[in-house]
Amino acid sequence: MDGTSKLDLESGTYRSGYYISLFGAALILLWIGIFKFTPTEAAAIKPLVENHFLTFFVYKIASVRMVSNAIGVIEIIIALLLIFSVKFASLRKYAGIGMIVTFLITLSYLFTTPGIWKTVDGVPVTDFFILKDLMLLGFGLMIVQNNKNNG
Repeated sequence: MDGTSKLDLESGTYRSGYYISLFGAALILLWIGIFKFTPTEAAAIKPLVENHFLTFFVYKIASVRMVSNAIGVIEIIIALLLIFSVKFASLRKYAGIGMIVTFLITLSYLFTTPGIWKTVDGVPVTDFFILKDLMLLGFGLMIVQNNKNNG
């Protein structure tokens, strides 16, 4: 196999891209996690959470704010795992797994929440904020795979 068809994990460009993605994902998770502690975000995610087959029951055992706060804590923990994985590589696997689980669930909200899809000028659209989770899911998968290759 020639060197051009194999990904060079040691190249400066790859490493720069990896760290930009890592800190970008951490920033997004941290920011959104903190926002989950606001009443506005707690109310905004309620329709997503209560219509999902894995999370429909949570409002029966906790308040809207408590559920949102718990989700915020999870997102902040994943962000911190990402950040600290730079120094402690053993955390990388947990950050990647957390991202995969989190973003598979959030992306599935696109299919379980009534009224989330609309047609605008003949084009199906949704609340695009969820679509960032596609990239974050992909990065989580990369982290887990790179951890297997390097760990």
